[in-house]
Amino acid sequence: MRLLLVEDEGELAELVRTKLAGEGFTVDIANSSEEAQAALRATCYDAVVLDLRLPDGDGLEILRGVRDSRTPTPVIVVAARDALGTRAAGLNGAADTDDYMAKPFALEQLVARVGAVLKRPGAALGMRLEVANVAFDMATREVAVDGQSLVVPRRELAALELLMQRAGRVVPKDALESAVYSKGEETESNAIESHLSRLRKRLREAGAGVSILGVRGVGYMFRAAEAF
Repeated sequence: MRLLLVEDEGELAELVRTKLAGEGFTVDIANSSEEAQAALRATCYDAVVLDLRLPDGDGLEILRGVRDSRTPTPVIVVAARDALGTRAAGLNGAADTDDYMAKPFALEQLVARVGAVLKRPGAALGMRLEVANVAFDMATREVAVDGQSLVVPRRELAALELLMQRAGRVVPKDALESAVYSKGEETESNAIESHLSRLRKRLREAGAGVSILGVRGVGYMFRAAEAF
């Protein structure tokens, strides 16, 4: 799951990103309206956490843009408590928001709100992916092989999620990098290969009837093993 956090308070943004990353999300941070709009044009996000008060514009304009694009991306608005009170009419009249929270808020509360909007009908969570004897519950972020729980580290989990979503099709390496790493994170040239090597071993040792095939110069494919 990839989220966009639009927040100009640097320390708060990093705290939120760290918390959400610990829950299995890949999080990009936009510190301004301009950065947020550029990120939304370049990437399809599963959800947006949006601060209304930005240094170069009004968060409502970003919200309108998301809604005008006709994408189902959930948007959670966050703002100071007094700002939410005075902006209620704008939120209801200009563009619908999926949820809103007043600052300050507990990080655990934000995680719960993000999970809740992603589980609504038509949203990204609430799906169960299955290939051969491997199952991935996108709501709980749990992986099972033959019904037995398998612990998978966060970055491998992000790669597995995308591969299973596109099972039987080649997933470009750069798409995997985008799923596993936030924008701006430094990565080694063989980082994806290393994650997938460990994931293959983990799945093999658990008795998974699947294969992760490399397609030279293109990417990787996840599919049921031929012998399964």
